[in-house]
Amino acid sequence: MSLGLFLAQALTGLASAATLFLVSVGLSLVFGITRVVNFAHGAFFMVGAYVGYTLTNYFAASDALSYWLCVVAAAVIVGAIGMAVELLLMRRMYKVPELFQLLATFAVSLLIDDILPIIFGPEDLLAPRVRSLRGGIDLFGARMPVYDLYMIAAAAIVLLLLYIAITRTRWGVLIRAATQDRDMVGALGVNQAWLFTGVFTLGVFLAGLAGALQLGRTSANLGMGTSAITEAFVVVVIGGMGSVTGALVAAILIGELSALGVAYFPQLNLVLMFLIMAAVLAVRPSGLFGKPEALTRQHEFSDEPPLRAISRPLAFAAIALLALLTIAPAVLGTYGLSVVVDVMIAIVFAGSLYLILGPGGLVTFGHACYFGVGAYAVALGIRYAGLSFASALVLAPLAASLFALAFGWLSVRVSGVYFAMLTFALAQIVWSVVFQWYDVTGGDNGLIGLWPTSLSPLVFYFVTLALTAGSIAILGWIPHSALGYALRVTRDSPARAAAIGIDVRLVRLFAFVIASLFAGLAGGLSAFAKGSVFPTAISIGRSIDGLVMVLMGGVESIAGPVVGAAMFYLMQTEILRYTDRWRLVLGVLIILIVLVFPKGVVGSISQRLRGEESR
Repeated sequence: MSLGLFLAQALTGLASAATLFLVSVGLSLVFGITRVVNFAHGAFFMVGAYVGYTLTNYFAASDALSYWLCVVAAAVIVGAIGMAVELLLMRRMYKVPELFQLLATFAVSLLIDDILPIIFGPEDLLAPRVRSLRGGIDLFGARMPVYDLYMIAAAAIVLLLLYIAITRTRWGVLIRAATQDRDMVGALGVNQAWLFTGVFTLGVFLAGLAGALQLGRTSANLGMGTSAITEAFVVVVIGGMGSVTGALVAAILIGELSALGVAYFPQLNLVLMFLIMAAVLAVRPSGLFGKPEALTRQHEFSDEPPLRAISRPLAFAAIALLALLTIAPAVLGTYGLSVVVDVMIAIVFAGSLYLILGPGGLVTFGHACYFGVGAYAVALGIRYAGLSFASALVLAPLAASLFALAFGWLSVRVSGVYFAMLTFALAQIVWSVVFQWYDVTGGDNGLIGLWPTSLSPLVFYFVTLALTAGSIAILGWIPHSALGYALRVTRDSPARAAAIGIDVRLVRLFAFVIASLFAGLAGGLSAFAKGSVFPTAISIGRSIDGLVMVLMGGVESIAGPVVGAAMFYLMQTEILRYTDRWRLVLGVLIILIVLVFPKGVVGSISQRLRGEESR
């Protein structure tokens, strides 16, 4: 590569870093103050691009001044939308557990994902190019787009303004203080509600600004929000949550390595930033500029009821449900049985996630990795080793647990959002290998034809029913075991747990492996149920689906993920039958559930029943 081409690639990397910085610094500020992991941040970035397209077209921006005014106006409009979301929804959520705040922002992203195509259509939209912003400059024989230089300059101006606002104003002092100890800021008489609103609005404004700026490089499209939030999470975690400096350094690092990686390591392009994130967190568990997390409580479980043996009514309900499922083949057709099988597989997957999310208090964004590993273990075992149904199904949880043992050893060294993002990075590494290894995994074409000819659908139904019942029984028993009590102690007070001799990391690793084993079992069953496996089995989307299932039901007992998985799957399936706008309807339903049942359906109902009994 010539010097000119190298410099052009480096400047292109800086332009990408400019967008990454604007998106990630807003996400970092919002998390630092509100402790909300805002899944809708990428959707706001996408809204900024579409609003910017609308303004530049409506006002026929033909010169640089009108173009930049449209870009800033788009960011202001998106910021106003963000303020409305914070006032109408998020302000009601700050007193509920953080996990359900995450669920609310996920619902907002679903709404935006379906509202935008209704307004703008499904096609990519290319904004008009201003003549003075076109073209490029010669750089040692290579051509550098002029617009990239403008983006770098715009990010530098925003960085300067942020520095002044945070270091030279009272509002900035409050932000820095709240990042360190927001409870103390509230005790000093500061109106935290309006501080949260201001920071949330600023973060969304910056995301909208990044989206509008990106119009000069790419079109506005419906997939840009997902890629933006993924890259922003990586940048924020590498730099350190809540650190503006960390967001800047990490954005430059990722932008440059991505730009140069295309030229030097094209085969690693999909996974490079996740490899970097995993390497950084392995050395610096809190990120490059983040402060180490103390061994403190991870989530709000202060009002969680004490563990009790299963009540008689609940036991009778479980027996009755099992009996109904046993006789279901006599009344359900082939389609009905396939739906029930899919629901049972979703229940096993959600139940496996419940173990580390509820009793463990550990949020993971990569649990689908072990579901996918189990599915691919079945597919590869049948395709290349000719394994029988039973042998392949046994291989699924074993393979998943082996992966979990290796990945868990790295992951349990961190906690909180760093644990979530490290598990996400490791899952994305596995996904990229599966996606690109065509000779073995089939790549995005997947592996098909997995259904064993000797197995009837009815036998498979009863095998799935037996394994589901057994899995839920074991996962429901574990919280009442010695491991379950040790796991709850490490969740509620890890410092005290360590002081009395409990190996916090070992307990978490053991629970992580057990949970992944059942996730692998669900993946193996899914491979047989579908007769095929695709890389989507390991995607972030499936991990988020698992989180939604558990949170919809509640994290206080195994009944939560059972009810949540059934609700989520059936809601999604039924909505798809009647409308293409299933994201919109599902998002509204999730928001209603979060507002009415702030601890999940099962958790909230149980809390109300306990309140009535205490009277």
